[in-house]
Amino acid sequence: MNSNSTAIDDSEPDFAAALLHWFDRHGRHDLPWQQDPTPYRVWISEIMLQQTQVATVIPYYERFMVRFPTVLSLAQADLDQVLHLWTGLGYYARARNLHEAAQRVSAEFDGEFPGSLDALESLPGIGRSTAGAIAALAMDQRAPILDGNVKRVLTRRFAIEGWPEQASVKSRLWQLAERLTPAARSADYTQAIMDLGATVCTRNRPACESCPLATDCLALEQGLIDQLPGKKPRKTLPIKTVRMLIVQNGRDEVLLEKRPSQGIWGGLYSLPETALDSDSEKPATEPSDWPLQAFQAGGGATPAPRDLEPIRHSFSHYHLDISPRLILIDQTTGAVADSDRWLWYPLDHSLEVGLAAPVKKLLSRLAPASTENA
Repeated sequence: MNSNSTAIDDSEPDFAAALLHWFDRHGRHDLPWQQDPTPYRVWISEIMLQQTQVATVIPYYERFMVRFPTVLSLAQADLDQVLHLWTGLGYYARARNLHEAAQRVSAEFDGEFPGSLDALESLPGIGRSTAGAIAALAMDQRAPILDGNVKRVLTRRFAIEGWPEQASVKSRLWQLAERLTPAARSADYTQAIMDLGATVCTRNRPACESCPLATDCLALEQGLIDQLPGKKPRKTLPIKTVRMLIVQNGRDEVLLEKRPSQGIWGGLYSLPETALDSDSEKPATEPSDWPLQAFQAGGGATPAPRDLEPIRHSFSHYHLDISPRLILIDQTTGAVADSDRWLWYPLDHSLEVGLAAPVKKLLSRLAPASTENA
C-alpha cells in the first residue's frame, strides 16, 4: 500500500459527480434538520451528531427544537433546562457549549449566525468540520468537512493508512476534503459524502457493491476494506471506584448535588459521592459539608443504610465502578441549605434538570419509600 499518496488526478470532478449522482437517487432527504436548513437548525444537529448515531439523535433533536426553536430562545434558557433535554446523549460539554454559543450569537451577532468560517469557529464547541457543515448545508458555501463518516470514505477510497486522528493523517485527509469539495451543489455534496459513510461505506460490513466510488476505491482493490480506517492504538482503561449516596426522604425525593461547571458531568446533578479504595472497597470518610447530618440532628429514626447492586459506567478514558448506598430518612421536608448546590429531586422526574446518565439509571431502580418500608 502506498500510504503516503494523496495525489488526485483528472478524476477529481468524477468523484463529486459520482457522489452527487448517487445522492440524488439514494441519499437521505427527509432528516428533520434537512427541512428548513437554517444555520441554527443545522448547528444543533451537527453538535448532537458528534459521536452519536442519527437514529439516537432524531428524537432528542425534535424535542430540543420544540423547546428552543430559535437561537434567541436557547440563549435565554436556563442551563438546567438545556441539560435536562440533553440527558442521555452524553458528552455534556456539547450542551454547555451550545448554550454559551447561543448567548454569543445573540449578543455579538444580533442573533444571526456569522457567514465566515473563521467567525463560526470562534464560537464555543464549533470546530473546523462543524463550521464547514453549517456553511455548506445552511449557506451553500464551498466548505469542506471531515466528520467520522467522511474520514472513513476518504481513507478507504485513497487507501490511507494510520489512525485518522493522528496529526499527519488528519492533515492529509483535510487536503483531500478541500480538493474534492466542488464549488457547485456544495450542500448536496456535503450531505452526500456523509450519507455514503453512514449508509454504504459503514464501519462494519460496508455495501461496496452499492458504492458509487467502488470502481476507483483503492482499499477495495487492495483487499484492505476491513483494515481501514486504521484503529486507535489500544490501551487498557484504568478503573475508578466511587460510593454514591442515595438519600431518600419520606416525600419520595432524593438528595442531589450540582457538579462544578467543568469536568465530568459539568453542571449536571449527581448523587453525592465518596471515593472507594479499589482494593479494599473501604469507603473514604463521608463529606463533612453535606446536609445529611442536619437532617439526622433534627430527629427521626434513620434505618440502616443498604448497599444496592453496583453498576459500571464507561468513559472514553476510564471505567467508573459505582457502589450505590441507599439511606432512607424520616423527614419529609423539601428544604435544604445551600440550594444552589443541593436539591431534593422527585422520583417522578417532574423537575427539569440535567442528570448524569448513571444517576438517572440508579434513580429509575428506586421504589417509593412507602414500598421500601412496607
